[in-house]
Amino acid sequence: MLTQRSRYALRAMLFLAEAPAGSPPIPMNRIATEANVPRKFLELILADLRDAGLLLSHRGKMGGYCLSRPSHLVSLGEIIRVIEGPLALVPCVSRTAYRPCKDCKSEADCAIRHAMMRVRDETARILDGTSLADATAEHLVAA
Repeated sequence: MLTQRSRYALRAMLFLAEAPAGSPPIPMNRIATEANVPRKFLELILADLRDAGLLLSHRGKMGGYCLSRPSHLVSLGEIIRVIEGPLALVPCVSRTAYRPCKDCKSEADCAIRHAMMRVRDETARILDGTSLADATAEHLVAA
C-alpha cells in the first residue's frame, strides 16, 4: 500500500510537472496549497526529492522548486523509491535491499517468493514506465 508520504510526494511532483518549461521556481507555500499537502511534511519530502536529484531548489525571494529534468524523464517508480525505498513487498526479492527471510527454509522452493517476484517485476515495469508527463496527460484525459 502506498503511504500518505508517497501520495504527498507524487501530488507535489505532478503539480510541478504541470508547470510550463522554463517557468520560474514555484514557492513551497504554493506547492503545498495546490497539491493539498501539509507544509510541514512537504518541506521534508521536497528535501528528500532534491537530495535524490529529482528537484532543483532556489533560495531567495523568488526561490522555490522545479523539476531537475523534463517531466517525461521522471518516473513514478523513481519518486516512490526515494520516499519508500524498494518496491519489493518482501526483502528476499528486493533488487536494491535484498536480505533473506528469517523463517524461509528454501528460497528456491518458496512459493511466496516466486509470487512476490512477479509482483515486484510488474509493479516496477508499470511505475518505471509511467512518467510524470504520462500521469498528467492521463489525468487530463480522465478529467
